Amino acid sequence: MTGRFSWTDGNVRSALGLSQVDSVPENLTSNADGIFHFDRVSTDSRTASDGDLFVALKGENFDGHDYVNAAFENGARGAIVSQKVKVVDHSRIYSVNDTLYALGQLAAYRRTHLRATVVGITGSSGKTGTKDLMRAALSGFCRPHATTGNFNNRIGLPLTLLDVPEDTEVVIVEMGTNQPGEIGILADIAVPEIGVVTTVSETHIEKLDSLEGVLREKLDLLRGLTEDGRAVVGDDPLILSKEARKINPQTKVVGWSKQADSAFQPNEATMDKHGNWSFLWHGEPVHLRIPGRHSVVNALLALAVADMLDVPAATAASGVSSLETSPMRCEIRNIGELTLLLDCYNANPQSTRAALKLLADIEPERPKIAFLGDMLELGVRSEELHTTILIDAANMGFDIIVGTGYFTVAIDQVEYPSTGTEIISIADPIEAYNVLRDHLNGDEVILFKASRGFALERVIPEFERDFGNTMTAPEEVGY
Repeated sequence: MTGRFSWTDGNVRSALGLSQVDSVPENLTSNADGIFHFDRVSTDSRTASDGDLFVALKGENFDGHDYVNAAFENGARGAIVSQKVKVVDHSRIYSVNDTLYALGQLAAYRRTHLRATVVGITGSSGKTGTKDLMRAALSGFCRPHATTGNFNNRIGLPLTLLDVPEDTEVVIVEMGTNQPGEIGILADIAVPEIGVVTTVSETHIEKLDSLEGVLREKLDLLRGLTEDGRAVVGDDPLILSKEARKINPQTKVVGWSKQADSAFQPNEATMDKHGNWSFLWHGEPVHLRIPGRHSVVNALLALAVADMLDVPAATAASGVSSLETSPMRCEIRNIGELTLLLDCYNANPQSTRAALKLLADIEPERPKIAFLGDMLELGVRSEELHTTILIDAANMGFDIIVGTGYFTVAIDQVEYPSTGTEIISIADPIEAYNVLRDHLNGDEVILFKASRGFALERVIPEFERDFGNTMTAPEEVGY
């Protein structure tokens, strides 16, 4: 059976903890079985459609209560609200104290009716790459359903669960956080049977305070597993696996180091000039189409979960080998003879180091440029951590380092080794490009690394204008 779970008035009330009523308001139509149904849960009045149950969420810049009637005009049959609304329709209204919490309640109710295995993924970086690799590893064996886009928060995760087709066998949900308690809330909703923590690092420390705070928050996923839940974590940093095994002693550890379980290390690993790795998994060849040592760990995490779900090694290896990158996640674009390595979806100290290492490894004979923008949500340690990254970059022997945004503050704190590296420090990326342009021969490899909010990719049209309006076919690689 395919399709979506169908909500009755009764199970909506059960999910929300509201009293049951027997009568259906006048002018509401019921199905042939005489039971009133909602076809889907929606949080966007613009995309609401016939039969939807609209949840009026509140945000910093919007209030869904202002759009309840718009949802009804688009065909919604009911709405969940936390304040009085004037409606022009006789559609059903459910009153709650907190509509965001109510959305989670609906998803938690739906979770109890799923026949699928639920896998939760969190970590400071690599969540989306691991999720995509996992879906690829499973697709040749079963029917997975996974988080799309950035639906990994208290809105996105419930919507992912609410949209699971009936024939799904494995649900893969990302869990993101930027403040204490969020992972615990998401785990309470999703109740995963398998938990994956990719890594922990100094990210979102503006609210999570420290590496220890990040670790504590991420490991709430393992605390929220089912009673017989299984866990797999990356081997970096070492404290991750140590603390994970205190929570779940049978936790599997994957990665490059000797701390990783021997069965979950890459065997006979080799790298090509583009930074793509090949290795053996349970005797089966894996040829990743995505670059970087860190992507090998993401692949191993995906393969470990596939192993837990009894996917044949050959099927899983073939699946991860078929995956290409998502846009802006170490995506390679060629403009004329320039090679641009676009990694502008997320940035923290750990992922930026990984991207710099990748830049150093690929195309060793070509000139290299690191074009860096803000790493956001680092709180009072922002200047310190930006400075540390610049020191790392300066010691890698790149031809040019371009520091923009917060990096311009940190750049004066760095003593640069006498490697001939040229430094360009200009806060605005477009202005920085205008200076960089005069230093380019047109055959360089250029890394662009910054947090999503900085939008470093805005400089790409400048390169297209000056080095060729027609891009060669993109060679997409990433994590």
